[in-house]
Amino acid sequence: MSGPATWFQRYLLPGFVFQAAVIAGGYATGRELVEFFLPAGPWGGLLAMLVSMLVWSAVLMASFELARVARAYDYRSFFKVLLGRGWFVFEIGYFLLMIIILAVMGAAAGEIVYSLFDLPRLVGSLGMIAATGAMLVFNSAVIERFLTISVGYLYLVYAVFVVWSVVAFGDRIEANFASEPVTGNWVKAGVTYAGYNVATIPAVLFCIRHLAHRREALVAGALAGPLGMLPGVVFYIAMMGYYHEIGAEALPSAFLLAKLQAPWFEWAFQVAVMLTLVDTGVALLHAINERVAKSYEERQRPMPRELRPAIAVGVMLAAVYAASAVGLVDLIAKGYGTLTWVFLAVYVLPLMTWGVWLLWRRPHRISAA
Repeated sequence: MSGPATWFQRYLLPGFVFQAAVIAGGYATGRELVEFFLPAGPWGGLLAMLVSMLVWSAVLMASFELARVARAYDYRSFFKVLLGRGWFVFEIGYFLLMIIILAVMGAAAGEIVYSLFDLPRLVGSLGMIAATGAMLVFNSAVIERFLTISVGYLYLVYAVFVVWSVVAFGDRIEANFASEPVTGNWVKAGVTYAGYNVATIPAVLFCIRHLAHRREALVAGALAGPLGMLPGVVFYIAMMGYYHEIGAEALPSAFLLAKLQAPWFEWAFQVAVMLTLVDTGVALLHAINERVAKSYEERQRPMPRELRPAIAVGVMLAAVYAASAVGLVDLIAKGYGTLTWVFLAVYVLPLMTWGVWLLWRRPHRISAA
């Protein structure tokens, strides 16, 4: 890191990178919101999202501070501090989750290219792979700038989206919020949704290099939860205009855009979604590259530059194959739910017990292996 970190780098950049890491696997298409929050109803879904946001903030605060103190900026170093010799258990789960998220991304990219250009879906999937691989040639500073700009564009598009939706079918949104009761276990839904998404937090650790003090880590972590969830809340409110119909849609985003009947905005929104797909792929795969680079560093050898995009392309091709073999809806419904409990057990529970105890009682004895 050259020069002192800016206010943005210390307090907002980690939240922007976290939002970029979670969105494609979290709510870019809207299908994930349907699976986790729609069964609780309009108000119940928002309450569940509040639970998820609070869980995220708590885990982010502890993770950022542990990474800062240990100088553990890749997930392998981080989990050696947290789990010792059992660090590889997280890596297994992370790879499985990444395959699912990248499969969702590949399917979504294919649908977007098909709807906009009437091209084969495979073209969209391969285009997303190529764009992500190209970005991963660059270093962390370039990746941080790319993620920041694309997330800024996303916030703008989502703000227009919710305002337009309220104008276009706000009466339907209001009626559904007024008439539909809170149903189901919204607390469990919020914890479950947060549980699989926390696995993306280690992908944010490369930008924790900018943090120098505990206060910065805690504030950045607390802000990252709301920054990560805000676009999802906006999307969910817009979806409530068609609360009864949208549950059957594989891509709720495309369904709502068709209702707005504005082709130019559909383009703007789909560009934003495509950027989120690349964002998430870049963040998740950059975390793997940083882990591999750390291994090379320990052997006092530089990581070959061409290996970075090669790893990315290989993993994404495997994910696209998984999407075609299993199906997008089944991947989301079954894969996420199973991995949630894995990450709660090997990440959240150790972090919020052993990790917090280390930070409270032995901060000067923490070091990355």
